[in-house]
Amino acid sequence: MKQIGKRRPPGRSPKQVAGVTLVELMVALSIGSFLIIGAVQVYNQSRQAYVINESIARVQETAQFAMDTIEADLRMASNWGKHSRGDAVEGRFLLDDDVNPLGLTLPATDCGDGWVLDLERPIAGFNNTYALACPPEGAAQDGSDTLTVRRAAADTSKLPLVPGRLRIQTTRIQGELFDDGVIPPGFDPDPDVSETHDLIVNSYYVAKDSELLGAGVPTLRRHTLSAAGGAPTIVDQEVAPGIENFQVQFGVDVDQDNSIDRYVNPGDPILDPAEAGYIPAARVMTARVWLVVRSVDREQGVVNRPYQPGDVSLDAATDDHRRLQVSKTILLRNART
Repeated sequence: MKQIGKRRPPGRSPKQVAGVTLVELMVALSIGSFLIIGAVQVYNQSRQAYVINESIARVQETAQFAMDTIEADLRMASNWGKHSRGDAVEGRFLLDDDVNPLGLTLPATDCGDGWVLDLERPIAGFNNTYALACPPEGAAQDGSDTLTVRRAAADTSKLPLVPGRLRIQTTRIQGELFDDGVIPPGFDPDPDVSETHDLIVNSYYVAKDSELLGAGVPTLRRHTLSAAGGAPTIVDQEVAPGIENFQVQFGVDVDQDNSIDRYVNPGDPILDPAEAGYIPAARVMTARVWLVVRSVDREQGVVNRPYQPGDVSLDAATDDHRRLQVSKTILLRNART
């Protein structure tokens, strides 16, 4: 009589139904661990690369925005509407005669004699210091330049004209400043004959603290001529947080041949009528601008190098903030005779 036993499931052998050995399990765990560690490392490296690229991009964007803002102003310096001769505008600052010949209404808190009306010096500044009569916002950054640009607005003034804003009326040979909203006598209001433009005055400087991002974040700011309550006023605007140092040098033509003879710092005696070394024929043709930009957030392990913008030397910083130096030479379109 045959012995009846349990039947094995069809298609399966004892080897197929057996579990894995301890050695096989350890090998599988080891391989899996190596794969996971590799994936984590790739993720960390990718994330670190993203953070670095993002930091670099933010610093570059800040530098580009600040440079574009300054460049737009500088390129239009000495544009007074239909001509570019500041010495042909009535009401301008006269050093040896009267700081305000037409008795125009000026801002109550001015930035110094001639700050608004010195049209014969469309470009001016102070070297490595803040020396304007109007106070900075908070404290000004040590060792950074101050730049003042004077010009007419690119667009003609909006009609109807209202009192309180300083404007300039120009033909192709003359001009006059006014503040009462009434075009000066003798000027044909026909836009083909004369134009009305708002007077623009901006002074750029670097402050130690940012209103937008808080204390300890240096920022590029500017005093700008504006109007409020029917009278001219000066507004202090934050332009670009993260600008740590601002330097400028002027390319000067001293012999009226429309070529650059030398580069000088702001406040150089050859450009200041009050100085013994003043050269009346000297004209600023170009401006060479440097910006040192600092990241807002710290970045552990970042290595900075020394920078030398303009005439200053900055040591390599060790505060874990990324830095970038950019520079550009800007042609003043209205400077040629």
